[in-house]
This record gives sequence, structure tokens and C-alpha cells, in this order.
Amino acid sequence: MGIKRTRFISDFLVDSQITVVSGLAEGVDTTAHLSAIEREGKTIAVIGTPLDQYFPVKNKKLQDQIAEEYLLISQFPENYIVTPKNFPIRNRTMALISDATIIIEASEKSGTKHQGWEALRLGRELFIMENVIKENNISWAKEMLNYGAQVLTNDNYRDLIENIPYLTSKEEYAF
Repeated sequence: MGIKRTRFISDFLVDSQITVVSGLAEGVDTTAHLSAIEREGKTIAVIGTPLDQYFPVKNKKLQDQIAEEYLLISQFPENYIVTPKNFPIRNRTMALISDATIIIEASEKSGTKHQGWEALRLGRELFIMENVIKENNISWAKEMLNYGAQVLTNDNYRDLIENIPYLTSKEEYAF
């Protein structure tokens, strides 16, 4: 279901001339990038490895395409050792370069929560899909609502996204 939601939201963003920013991870991230490319939109991949490394390896072709035709960003230098801590750092970077963050699906231990908290800390808009909020096993998403995150639903997504204060020139969105 997360893939279907991602494609729907990503298609809407591209049709609204908004750049899709994501982390090139398997699943939601891959779908967001592919949707942007298929609809001839703009996409930026922020990776948690040096530019010459691939994670996941199965996204090598997509990473190479984004590096060649779009924008691939890494703050990790060549030969940098890849560890799990790289990915929350990557998520913070995505929050920093984006006007808003959308959390489409996540678990209690998901690194996505780092990006959500960073978006809120930076004063960026944070939208959390209704399905994540309704998940009983996820406490951080409900807590984020107390700090300004908004619930994104099938009924309100268009209004919320189109009314982002920073989005004067329809810049970037992160997943």
C-alpha cells in the first residue's frame, strides 16, 4: 500500500512542478524517484554512502541515472566507511534541503523519524500520512503532531501541499 500512496503523492508533486527529494532506499524512496522520472519531473537523491558506492546495490542503475540526468548528493567522501549512522545523517540533509517532508510509511524504529524531527526543528512543514498516525505501534508520529506535524489524508493533501509557506517557487519535497 505504501508504494501506491507514494506513486500517487509523487505524481501529484511532479504535476505541480515540485522536485521530489528522497534517499534512494528500497521501497518508497525508489518509487518516488521512479515516478518523478517517468513523469519527466525533477528528482534529487540524497544517499547515505559516498557517491561511488551503492546502497541498496539493486538501485545501482537508478542511482547512476539520477547522477547523470538529475542530482545525486552525498556528504560522505570517497572511501568513507558506511555505517548505520550515515542514514539518519542523510535524512537530516534531506530535511535541510527541502521545504517540506512527507512520511508515507514508517515503523517505530524507522530512520524516517530523524528526518521528521529535523524538519520540525528547522521550521519546515512535516506531513505524516494518516495510515502512519493510525498505527498503534508508532508513538513518535503521534508525538510529532504536538510539535506541528500535520496529518495528510486523501481529502486534504492537495490543499496542504499547495499552501506551504516556503513553496513560493514550487521547490523541493522530501520523502
